[in-house]
Amino acid sequence: MSEITDPAELRELLGTPAERTVKKERALLHPRDREWIAASPFLVLATSDADGNCDASPKGDPAGFVRVLDDKTIAIPERPGNRRADGYLNILSNPHVGVIFLIPGRGETLRVNGRARLIREAPYFDDMVVRGHRPIMAIEVDIDTIFHHCAKAFLRSNLWKPEQWAEVTLPSQAQLVKEVQPQISESVEELERHYGEHYEKLLYNT
Repeated sequence: MSEITDPAELRELLGTPAERTVKKERALLHPRDREWIAASPFLVLATSDADGNCDASPKGDPAGFVRVLDDKTIAIPERPGNRRADGYLNILSNPHVGVIFLIPGRGETLRVNGRARLIREAPYFDDMVVRGHRPIMAIEVDIDTIFHHCAKAFLRSNLWKPEQWAEVTLPSQAQLVKEVQPQISESVEELERHYGEHYEKLLYNT
């Protein structure tokens, strides 16, 4: 095994980025960025606490669920979840975050890096109502850098090509939970009921 420990060695291995790659970072939202965010129903929010412990959390809602507040600020609504609050606790100790916006069928992504804060209440919450439910809070991100990322990862993975997907033989979510958490008291049957129709009813309810 040969480990890379030196930036010069890494650069020698990877080569020099193209001019368009170096210069693609921006500090303000372009109108096209606003369109991308409005078309995106899904993102991944990456956080880290003060000690460097990381978390990456998916967020999803109908397309356009993230609100653009101004040319440097976006707001991500929070819906009821598992209450672990890993990413939110990270933000309280280290505000630096990374966000990747995805659009189904598109290989490119929009990446945002910035500083986040947790908002308990704001007037724009009324514009984030889904199925009659306001967000329980929001994450505001002040943008440091924003840029579009190329499609190579999606092309390599065939993520949006169902005809190329391998057959998945993994057990159901209920079975997975019981196997990896054998100490929990719920039975597989109880978990199957929880992750069935009942689970979708909890999407916007606490």
